[in-house]
Amino acid sequence: MHNVWLASSVWLALALAASIISIRAAISVALIEIVVGAIAGNTIGLEITPWVNFLAGFGAILLTFLAGTEIDAHVIRRNLGASVGIGAISFLAPYLGVLLYARAVIGWSWPEAQIAGISMSTTSVAVVYAVMVETGFNKTELGKIILAACFITDLGTVLALGIVFAHYDAWLALFGAATAVVLWFLPRFAPWFFKAVGYRVSEPETKFVSLVLLSLGGLSQIAGSEAVLPAYLIGMALAPSFLKDAELGHRFRIIAFTILTPFYFLKAGSLVDFGAVASSAGLIAVFLLIKMATKFAGILPLTKRFNFEAKEGMYTTLLMSTGLTFGSISALFGLTNHIIDQRQYTILVTAVIASAVVPTLIAQRWFMPAFMPLDPPAEIIEEESHV
Repeated sequence: MHNVWLASSVWLALALAASIISIRAAISVALIEIVVGAIAGNTIGLEITPWVNFLAGFGAILLTFLAGTEIDAHVIRRNLGASVGIGAISFLAPYLGVLLYARAVIGWSWPEAQIAGISMSTTSVAVVYAVMVETGFNKTELGKIILAACFITDLGTVLALGIVFAHYDAWLALFGAATAVVLWFLPRFAPWFFKAVGYRVSEPETKFVSLVLLSLGGLSQIAGSEAVLPAYLIGMALAPSFLKDAELGHRFRIIAFTILTPFYFLKAGSLVDFGAVASSAGLIAVFLLIKMATKFAGILPLTKRFNFEAKEGMYTTLLMSTGLTFGSISALFGLTNHIIDQRQYTILVTAVIASAVVPTLIAQRWFMPAFMPLDPPAEIIEEESHV
């Protein structure tokens, strides 16, 4: 469809339909958007144009950034072992399990098996955060532990992809140095800037953060990394400012969830080819089962070790079993660099998308813990009382 306005109206009509279905079915809108995107992609056909790729990509960046702003340092310090332990085993267990299966059982080459292991090792920050925001679970201590563990898992995924396949050159060094400088500078400059510009209709705070995200995202792409990684780190650096000013985060979420993230989730669903899925359904199911089984084997005992209640342990394990952003990125990296072929890509990306839907649906339906939102940290309350 060459008429950009009619094409965009189709995408937004699908997003609206997904929202209505989500409200009626009491299921996360992110999951419904993936399913709606898959159905539409295989029936009416959704054209993935450059502007769709931009909106979807920016949606993933902004969603990952917002997830980073929910990382409460006070909660993480109290639960450092749980966050790091769960996050690390969440990466290692499925990575090794899928890698060994792909190499030893179905005979994929080592590079192909490594792409498979990396793709299936991930946890979807985008899905987890979107689900938590809808329920308010992002404001709980357990929610913040899960988000921190998600970061550790996906950091392992990015490092593995980088160590195995990255090009070590001056651009990578420049990207690393620029990220380090920005992470040092932002927590010192941003609070002053936000206070100086205040609340304006022109939204200078939003523009400033978007500028930083897109600039580092551009450098990361040149360096062969992914724009969502610095977005998470920037979110963590600005978390204290967002925790102090709930309205700031609310304005960002309106921008993200109204326009940008529907394109991301709809596009993810549209990548599923029902024909290819039918011909490789068995292998897709096996990859999904290995991912979930290894996550359960690694994470569930740890939740008991860290004194999670039974329902909290199952909910944590199920959410950590999700995958989407980094899994799809890893599979696409393999396809683009001719490490895997189109069939292998379809198998991996479909299994990744299934892992975004299946464990999240089970978690929401049967294992959602009862919770009370966290009170703000005492020092934040004290600072606000002097404003």
